[in-house]
Amino acid sequence: MNCGNVSAMNYQAQSSRSLRPADVSMTTQGAEGLDRRRWTVAEIEAMVEAGIIDDGERFELIDGDVVPMSPKGIRHEVIKGALLEFWMSKKSKSIRLIPETTFRLNDVSFLEPDFVFFASTTKLKELNPSNALLCVEVSDTTLRYDTGRKAKLYASHGVKELWAIDVETLQTHIFTKPSGDGYLERRLVEAGEVLAPSFAPELATKMGELDLV
Repeated sequence: MNCGNVSAMNYQAQSSRSLRPADVSMTTQGAEGLDRRRWTVAEIEAMVEAGIIDDGERFELIDGDVVPMSPKGIRHEVIKGALLEFWMSKKSKSIRLIPETTFRLNDVSFLEPDFVFFASTTKLKELNPSNALLCVEVSDTTLRYDTGRKAKLYASHGVKELWAIDVETLQTHIFTKPSGDGYLERRLVEAGEVLAPSFAPELATKMGELDLV
């Protein structure tokens, strides 16, 4: 075992003591039934800061499990860029919008939605599921995951509204009325229909009319 590995293990042990809330279990369980070491958001952030985890790695933390994220295709990036440009040009000063932020749900879970909307009175460091107005996922190969397990996770933490935009069809799956078992309402907005956040009608657009160049 080299010195680097020893240092990493010592750092991990220290993190377990100082970065783990007392009520968070040390283990979670994988799909095959085997126990896994449960990580906390604070531990992951500390390891990134220390260089143990590369800052450019893309993953989400779900109930302590590190879940790698699939590479984003060019169509995903084109649609995300078009939406960002449109929304930034139309939004009022009362609304803030941030793309690809690390969105903390609790001590053992964070996601990286493509967009999060919140009130301008909310500081970024204060952003959480209770004050987020809308989370948007631009979904390519992840559509089933985004509208399934991830949607249930957003709902169980009280995120008011979730959009999952299908990059192929430009249809938008809208989830509202969160509960512990998932969103109670779900509807589909077609590419040619008006898509608008309830809290910001000035951001209304039609996905089929965006300039996707």
